[in-house]
Amino acid sequence: MNSKLTLSLDTLVIARAKTYARTNSTSLSKLIEFYLSSLTSSGPKDGLNASDSSSPEIKITPLVASLSGVLGSKESSGNPMNWKKDYAKHLEKKYLVKKV
Repeated sequence: MNSKLTLSLDTLVIARAKTYARTNSTSLSKLIEFYLSSLTSSGPKDGLNASDSSSPEIKITPLVASLSGVLGSKESSGNPMNWKKDYAKHLEKKYLVKKV
């Protein structure tokens, strides 16, 4: 059963959300419903295991899981500040033609 909900949000946030929803062929209502559902289906708000507060269990949201591994790799120097050097090395490997 659907029910109406009135929200007060920043105008720019609404505009960006509408653009995102349109780009992904969905409605703003479905987008918000999905987000709220994903927030509330994973347990307590703080991400801790409610049964045992001495050993916290970190809950990873689907968004964070989808971004996992985006920034680092085995070939990376390990320092996120060296991304330009890492990218330059990648381009050299990809496009540099070795003379025989």
